[in-house]
Amino acid sequence: MLTLVLRAYGTEWSVTYDQQEICAVKGSTVSMTGRFQHPEGLKVTETFWIRDSFNILNWTDLRTASDYSGRVEYSVNEQNHVSFKLSSVMKRDEQEYCLRIITNEEKQRYLGRPGVTLCVTDLHVESPGEVTEGESAVLTCKTTCSLTDPTFIWYKDGRPLTTEMIQKNQQLHLQTVSSEDAGSYSCAVRGSEHLPSTAQTLRVRHPPKNISVSISPSGGIVEGSSVTLTCSSDGYPPVEIYTWFKGSSSVGTGGTYSIPNISSEDSGEYTCQSRNELGERRSTAVSLNVLYPPRNVSVSNSSSGEMVNLTCSSDANPPVEIYTWFKEGGDSPVGSGQSYVPLQSGSYYCQAQNQHGAQRSAAVSVVSDILKNYYQSLILYIAVGAGGVCGLAITFITVFFCMRSRRKRQAGNVDEQIYANVMRETRPPHNDDNNDDNDDDDDDDILDYENVPDSRKQH
Repeated sequence: MLTLVLRAYGTEWSVTYDQQEICAVKGSTVSMTGRFQHPEGLKVTETFWIRDSFNILNWTDLRTASDYSGRVEYSVNEQNHVSFKLSSVMKRDEQEYCLRIITNEEKQRYLGRPGVTLCVTDLHVESPGEVTEGESAVLTCKTTCSLTDPTFIWYKDGRPLTTEMIQKNQQLHLQTVSSEDAGSYSCAVRGSEHLPSTAQTLRVRHPPKNISVSISPSGGIVEGSSVTLTCSSDGYPPVEIYTWFKGSSSVGTGGTYSIPNISSEDSGEYTCQSRNELGERRSTAVSLNVLYPPRNVSVSNSSSGEMVNLTCSSDANPPVEIYTWFKEGGDSPVGSGQSYVPLQSGSYYCQAQNQHGAQRSAAVSVVSDILKNYYQSLILYIAVGAGGVCGLAITFITVFFCMRSRRKRQAGNVDEQIYANVMRETRPPHNDDNNDDNDDDDDDDILDYENVPDSRKQH
């Protein structure tokens, strides 16, 4: 019956699809296109697309189907070119789709069978999972059907890979793998970049790298506080052993190293050594600089001419900022600065201070050279003066007794006169400058004699 009707109109029905099979990525939009012919004398009143079924009752327009609602778009032009666009394709959309043509005659309808078969695929990355540094690796973007002339795009950790990576068809070739190649890889098809595959992780086995040490708390470390050093490293398999060094000496193990009640002796450079089954590596050194108030404060003295110079020394970190000098017994400072010159004798001490505290030295006794010289001069003056006074007193006493003896002899015998030799000293005053000139006259100047009458009684 249909054949006869078709012959009567002189032209046969036909529908030609541009693709009989279409592979689409899940979530993408797919277009089915083609063209149709119909017998002359008929007027096409409607075209739509259906899911093929042997049950004619299911040949309903997809635009009215609830599971296709909002996802279907048709077009047809005067040349009888048709298209069917289906968006957000899902796995359940895998069907055979046919063009249905309705004309102005009830018995002149047509179904373009066989139709277009739609396959929906996910993208999946096939990865070796784990490689050792220095080896090569191949990753493949897998599909369950053959996409039409696809261009694959690769992502590492969500970022597109550069063209330096070798990409062949659906594969990504990593020639010499390094630890930097470790990460999560995914792929997509150009035009559907918003629909990447599920990421797959590539692990690269390598010895520890990027080893670093952090200090907590950060900033200045004050003596008496607690400090914790933490070692971080990048290694696969994960680091098994951490060893801590101060200088070249091992001081501990574990991912952290704690120093409670830290002291200045803990200052120095620390390193962390990380080890896994592929090797070991040590971090760069970090310095612990322990801050503490002045200690071991002492005073030394030195003389320069008649002056005494006191110098204050101490051990402090940071260095002492303020030196203050005190005289024992007084409350007020007598000077400042690391050196001090006292002008008075006494006991002096210094106070050293930085931002973390202060400490005083023991007192040192000082006798000023200026005062010492004054006292020595005074003592010499007194001694010389005392000697002069004693000399005058002796001379006076001697003269007194001589005169008294002479008067007594004269009163005893006035009738008899006897001449006695009386020695008289006529030595001139001594002159050191003329010692050599007067040596020859010493004999003449020592003694001189004269006759003196003396009266004695005759019996």
